Amino acid sequence: MTAPQFHLLLPRAEKAGPCRMPFAADLALEEASESLDYPFLRVDLSRVSDRAGFLDAIGKALSFPDWYGHNWDALADCLTDMSWLAADGYVIALENADGFAKAHPTDFAMALSVLQDAADTWREDGVPFWTLVGAADETAPWLRDLV
Repeated sequence: MTAPQFHLLLPRAEKAGPCRMPFAADLALEEASESLDYPFLRVDLSRVSDRAGFLDAIGKALSFPDWYGHNWDALADCLTDMSWLAADGYVIALENADGFAKAHPTDFAMALSVLQDAADTWREDGVPFWTLVGAADETAPWLRDLV
């Protein structure tokens, strides 16, 4: 898919949620996201190996407020509020997710579950909330493809 094709896909809230990021598509996705005035939020997980590291990395990358409690409930609260980063849609790119996913598959699955719940909540208001996961196919074979 190209940036113009992603430009048509990203506004579709009914399709949004966690998906595998297509290989080498991050720049086209970022371009499409920015053309829609959606923040494209990169979360580098290359040094994340546990839940605490994930919660810290996503909190920093998304500029969570000071009250963020670094736990699953606080993550859910922040992801369904986003008042400090108001937009008509959101695209979060979890880059280099393989290490975290392999080291702590249960926490990785929980993180994606919280992100899916946030997408479901935003969908009720017609706001697309995408999570694009940069991981090899074998890391999370259950993760759906973006296209």
